[in-house]
Amino acid sequence: MGFFALPSPADDVVWAMIGAGSAAAIAYGVIRNRPVPSRPWWLLCAAVALLFLGDTDYDLVTDTRHLSELFPSPADVFYLAMYPVLAAGLLGLAGPRRRRGRAAIPLDTMILVSGLGLLMWIFLITPHLADSSLSTTQRLLSVAYPVGDVLILATIGRLIVVRRFTPAVLLMTVGAAGLLVTDLVYALSHLRGHGPVGGPVDIGWLLFYGGWAAAALHPSMVELSRPLPVPRQLSTARQVSLLAAALLPSGLLVYEAARGGVLHTPAIAVCASVTTVLVAARFYTLIGDRRSYAARVDIVRTTSAGLVAAHDLHSVRDTLATAVHRLAEGGPHTFRMIMGPRGRPGLDGIAATCDLVEAATLPPLAAAAVAPFSHALACPIRPDRDGDGDAEEGVVLVGGDPELLQLLQAPVETVAAQAALALDRIVLARQITQRDSEQYFRALVQNATDVILIVDADDLRVRYASPSAPSMFGPGELLGADLVEQTDADGRPDVREQLKTAPGGPTGSVADWTLLRRDGQRVEAEVICRDLRGEPAIAGIVVTLRDVTVQRRLQREMTYHAYHDSLTRLMNRTAFRRRLSEASARAERVGSLAGVLYLDLDDFKLVNDTLGHESGDRLLRLVAERILHSLRPYDTAARLGGDEFAVLVEDAPSPQTVYTVADRVVAALARPFDLDGRLVSGRASVGVAFTTDGHNAADLLRQADVALYAAKAQGKGRWLRHDPSLDTQTVERMQLRAELEQALPNGEFLLEYQPIVRLADRTTVGFEALLRWDHPVRGRLMPGQFIEIAEETGAIVAIGNWALSEAAAAAATWPASPDGTAPYVSVNVSARQFRTAGFAEHVLHTLEVSGLPARRLLLEITETLLLRDDEQVWHDLASLRQAGVRVAIDDFGTGYSALNYLRHTPLDVLKLDRVFTSSITTSAHQADLVAGIVDLARRMDLDAVAEGVEQQAELDHLLRAGCAYGQGYLFARPMSSEDARAWTSASDHR
Repeated sequence: MGFFALPSPADDVVWAMIGAGSAAAIAYGVIRNRPVPSRPWWLLCAAVALLFLGDTDYDLVTDTRHLSELFPSPADVFYLAMYPVLAAGLLGLAGPRRRRGRAAIPLDTMILVSGLGLLMWIFLITPHLADSSLSTTQRLLSVAYPVGDVLILATIGRLIVVRRFTPAVLLMTVGAAGLLVTDLVYALSHLRGHGPVGGPVDIGWLLFYGGWAAAALHPSMVELSRPLPVPRQLSTARQVSLLAAALLPSGLLVYEAARGGVLHTPAIAVCASVTTVLVAARFYTLIGDRRSYAARVDIVRTTSAGLVAAHDLHSVRDTLATAVHRLAEGGPHTFRMIMGPRGRPGLDGIAATCDLVEAATLPPLAAAAVAPFSHALACPIRPDRDGDGDAEEGVVLVGGDPELLQLLQAPVETVAAQAALALDRIVLARQITQRDSEQYFRALVQNATDVILIVDADDLRVRYASPSAPSMFGPGELLGADLVEQTDADGRPDVREQLKTAPGGPTGSVADWTLLRRDGQRVEAEVICRDLRGEPAIAGIVVTLRDVTVQRRLQREMTYHAYHDSLTRLMNRTAFRRRLSEASARAERVGSLAGVLYLDLDDFKLVNDTLGHESGDRLLRLVAERILHSLRPYDTAARLGGDEFAVLVEDAPSPQTVYTVADRVVAALARPFDLDGRLVSGRASVGVAFTTDGHNAADLLRQADVALYAAKAQGKGRWLRHDPSLDTQTVERMQLRAELEQALPNGEFLLEYQPIVRLADRTTVGFEALLRWDHPVRGRLMPGQFIEIAEETGAIVAIGNWALSEAAAAAATWPASPDGTAPYVSVNVSARQFRTAGFAEHVLHTLEVSGLPARRLLLEITETLLLRDDEQVWHDLASLRQAGVRVAIDDFGTGYSALNYLRHTPLDVLKLDRVFTSSITTSAHQADLVAGIVDLARRMDLDAVAEGVEQQAELDHLLRAGCAYGQGYLFARPMSSEDARAWTSASDHR
């Protein structure tokens, strides 16, 4: 605390010494600890030096001019230059890097910067830009500093995620936190002028100077320059941080909407677009990394096979050189493998592990081998043959750019270890030949894990087996046995052919065999055969076997899971598209016909919402079984994702064959499914397309998808073949979706009101508010033409809230009758709107604003809203009922009904759908059903309202059934708000 008590200008001198000392400490730490590469640390040193120079310049200027603050100032050049230099250093430590000196695009950091930048823009930058008291330069600087802080926050966050909390990372995090918090305090309190030193806020900059200097001095700083292992997948922390950044624009949009209006729409839109592009690019890089990883694994596997077949030092060296060249992908490098007797002078000082070192630290012989590069990868080769006087040792040296060497370190270390094993085996083979003794040969190889056999070239019988043979062939005597008979019967011709044609070269022939153990187990082995009949000590075929049962099983499982859906065991989208491409190409080549069926379950979302996702998964498995049972033996079924399935019908004699399959699938799925005693619908809509209609697999799937949605639009539970006119309908639907987004802001919606009357005397008791869309081109649109699209896009929430406000305001103007009662207004509420957080509060607020009494509002909800066990729904219903709002069940009996909810749900009105009313005069069964529903409503103290009353005969039936209320064209057509007010004023309608 003594620093803060120093008088000016002593405190400025001490402050300059602190900044200079921090930069000097970092430079000393780099020189002492010697990280490789050291460039990121020198960048950090330069960033600290820039901050120090900025502070010094600022202090000199303010002291010279006798100012307390100066903004802008020449010091801002140093301050702003610090941020990109600091970010570049942090990115260099966070890795990973690309070869040939090209840095990897820090997409993760850019995604985080995008999200954090949006926050800075809304809460920090925008207020500065809107400050009219600032000059243009001051505004630009006020924007630049938060941007720089976001960049540092994102890069230090990336460093923490990638490197974890080592002591050096922890110290750097503390220093960065001090810098960011101090900058934030300055930005929120006043402009970014540095201000006089010695204030409490300068503690943050002291932490920055001290933390980063301590990090550079700590030995753990070397770990930050070492290569990172190539990740097989994103860590949980990185997934969470990227997800949070990607969702941030949506969260801010919801936050601003909840506060009464979206004030930063352009900024949120730009950030959302940029984030989407960056996330897509991130997926692209992940795919590329996966491909690169697979390529490196393949190179290592191929090199392993080559080393197994290598017969001398030159072949080992050539195999390693080829592997390094392939791994480097043409990048500039040098390769040298130095071998010699154990203890050979000139290689002293080579580390016991594979490490990236500076060429200057290597022995002269090794340093000359990697010239002209300044860095090298040194991987020792020390065959495990202690005490053997003929044993050799050496080192694999790869010179090149440090970033390339970091990428090569792990695979080169692996192949170098395998080279040591190969050399060990080669020495073993040479000693066998030299001693010309089969007994000595047996003693040398008895500890080898691979099985080595010598087979007679004439009858293919085993003449020698290494001691490890029982581990692969099982207990029992192997000598004298026919080797071919020890393998699987289906592969014996290939085994016999490989043994008879085994080459005599160093590589041999490589293949996989399936061995039959004497205990009945099957073993998969990787086999190398070499014809050494020309070697007097062997005079036969040498067979080397390695047990790869586990590896092959894992490979098969990975291949299976890559092309099959884990839930239904059907093909997945990737496999199906490949199969479809092959079928389409073959159909075009030979002139055959193939059809594609695209399936989508009609009510699957309802099953998930009401019964849970576990029941939904069970339903998907049952659907997959029924689809399979409906197909021909050689047809292909696949699950494309979610509740979407596809079927490929190949070699169809005619289109009728495909139609028949479609009929069987639709009929099979039309039967309800039994889930724990509960019948569940698995009905599906199907789109059909033929190879004669599309040029490739993508076209076929798109056309089938278009036909699928056309089938849904025609009533669901059916199939429809693709027709070119359907493409036009799809475009129309997409255009209508786009126009719907602008309809509410453009004032194109209106409400009409249809009277609800007491049937006994035709007195109007209420009105139902009916939504209409006055489209500027298409004219008046009914709800059935756009409500489904509004539900899909989520626009239904805003439209529903608008309708509620309009209806309440209109109803508040309707006059009361002489007895003091006024008609109520009935408003339809979608399930999605009702489940919106704060819906009940919104309704009560609307009533308060409009002045409409709560008892005069009736909310119409659907049965599906009540089938889901949602605590929020029940709480909102109870709150609304307690306030006096009435609730009705709309279209009762036409949906996914479960009468049990009528006993537990606070309801007032039960509305009969027009489908019951329209058939009440022609069907005695329907009339009895209506009478039963009305009686049920009466017994449960519910008012029954019949919809769609259009004929006097229907009215008479409803009166006899005891129905009290109704609405329909028999009484009045829907009318405007003004006409509804006039209607209520006319005494002859009361």
